[in-house]
Amino acid sequence: MASPVAVVTGASSGIGEALARRLAREQRRLVLVARRADRLDGLARELATAHGVDAVAIPCDLMQPDGPAALVAELERRGLEVDWLVNNAGFGTFGRFHELPVERELDEIRLNAAAPVALAGMLVPCMVRRGHGAVVNVASVAGYGPMGLNATYSATKAFLIAFSEALAVDLEGTGVQVLCVCPGFTRTEFQEKAKVDVSQVPSMAWMSAEEVAEQTVAAIGRRTVLVNGLLNRAMALGLRLAPRSLVAKATVRANARARAAG
Repeated sequence: MASPVAVVTGASSGIGEALARRLAREQRRLVLVARRADRLDGLARELATAHGVDAVAIPCDLMQPDGPAALVAELERRGLEVDWLVNNAGFGTFGRFHELPVERELDEIRLNAAAPVALAGMLVPCMVRRGHGAVVNVASVAGYGPMGLNATYSATKAFLIAFSEALAVDLEGTGVQVLCVCPGFTRTEFQEKAKVDVSQVPSMAWMSAEEVAEQTVAAIGRRTVLVNGLLNRAMALGLRLAPRSLVAKATVRANARARAAG
C-alpha cells in the first residue's frame, strides 16, 4: 500500500523550510524537494530526529521541462502517495525587462507557474479518486498588481492566484482543498538573491517565514486565498483598487530606489 506524504517544493530554505518544519510537527510524512541536495539531506535528518517522522529528500530541478515528471516518477517508484502538494519553489528577477536575459525570465515562468500546474495536473487526479488532499500554492502580494522592474515575477504570482481560485471551484465537492498563500515582506533569502535593498522597509511590514507557515496550515480548508498579515491585506486591497498603470509606474520608482540603495 502506498504511503501518504506531503510534498514541499523549495524546501531547502525560507517559507518552504518553515512549512516543512510546521508539517513535521503535525507528524506528517514529508518529501522535501529542491535543487540543493546537501541542505535537503540535513533538513530531512533533523526533522526525522526532532519529530520522529519519515522525511525523504529528493533533489530535483523543477525549472527543467522534464523536472516535474521526473519528480512524480520518483514518487511513484518509491511507492509514495501524495496527500498534500505544497508548490513553494520560486524566484524573482529584478530590472527592466528589455535589459534582462530572456532565458532567465523563461526559467522564472517555468519554476513559478509551469511547475505548479504540471505537478497539480499529475497529482491531483489521484487525490480526487481518494476523496481527500490539499494543494497549496505560494504566490505573493506582488500578484495583485503589475510590478515595474518585477514584470515577470509579479505576472507569475498573478497567474498562481487566478489558477488557484479557478482550481478550487473545479475541485468543489471532491474533498481536495486548494489554498493560495500570498505573503508580503518575509525574512528569507529571497531579497538577497534578487539583490534588492529593503533597509527602508519598516519593521512592522515584515513577517517571519514561521509566521507565514503557521497561518498557512491553519487556513487549509477554511479559505482559498490567504494574504498574510493585516498590512499586507491592506496593501493587496489598495493594489486591486488603484489604476493598474499607476501601480506599475509607482512600483518602478520604489523598486528603482531599492535597487540604487542595494
